[in-house]
Amino acid sequence: MHRFLLHNDEICDASERDLSPGQVGLLSGWGVFSTLRVYDGVMFAFERHWERMQRDAARIRVPFPTQPEWLESRLNRLIEANQVSGQPLNATLRVVVVRNRGGLYEGPGITRDFDLIAFTVDMVRWPETVKLAVAANARHAANEFAGTKYIAWAENLTRYERAREQGLDEVILLNERGEVAECTSANIFVVDDGGRVWTPPLSSGCLAGVTRAVLLEEIGEGEFPIREKALLLEDLVSAEEVFITSTTRELLPVASVEGLRIQAGRARCDHLRQAFSARVQHSLKLHRNPVYN
Repeated sequence: MHRFLLHNDEICDASERDLSPGQVGLLSGWGVFSTLRVYDGVMFAFERHWERMQRDAARIRVPFPTQPEWLESRLNRLIEANQVSGQPLNATLRVVVVRNRGGLYEGPGITRDFDLIAFTVDMVRWPETVKLAVAANARHAANEFAGTKYIAWAENLTRYERAREQGLDEVILLNERGEVAECTSANIFVVDDGGRVWTPPLSSGCLAGVTRAVLLEEIGEGEFPIREKALLLEDLVSAEEVFITSTTRELLPVASVEGLRIQAGRARCDHLRQAFSARVQHSLKLHRNPVYN
């Protein structure tokens, strides 16, 4: 974690103790979060992250800021504070909105309905390709809160930690129908033998990842269309390529899946990764020069 974090309206030293057990969301996982990429001091796809957090907050009754500008301005202050020697920050930014009031264990003297907490960290150096485990019945697609990104993350962290101990990089999570939903912190895509790219629909129980959305809505209408459909493990076996996406990883090809024999192609993934990088650069140009066209 970098030196400074954001707590509500204040930029604080990360070593300070400003939170209280009486904030009900801290001890019960009642809050929403998102992870953003900061490229050269600029948050990528902030609006998409905002919209998802706002939607998820409404779903699980977490009070949330009413204006995106309120949150964006505070996050930009954090990014500026964590720049080193005036150099633009390239980092991962985690932003959390925690519900403070309600339930049986609300502490005394709490006046804010929610707390905003955000911090930045160095980018993780991911491998060139990833090896995946498989977990059955790890997503409940029929649950009314399926696809909600909330801070009770222990199940995902446990599965991820267990996979790492086994020399693997991530875990494919199957839903109650045996369909592929997602990974613990990534969406998954396959390329079929016709060159078409597919990813599970949200009805499979997966999160609406921002990188996933950029591929589907901004990149996938070009030379290589990207579509949604229910996927089984058999579809991974027959696929020419399998790859995963997330804010921190961008796009990474899959080299192996535990218990399956898959093809380890990566040509289409590499092409889409280049297209995604071009989309990021275009976004940075728009930020620096709003009239850029």
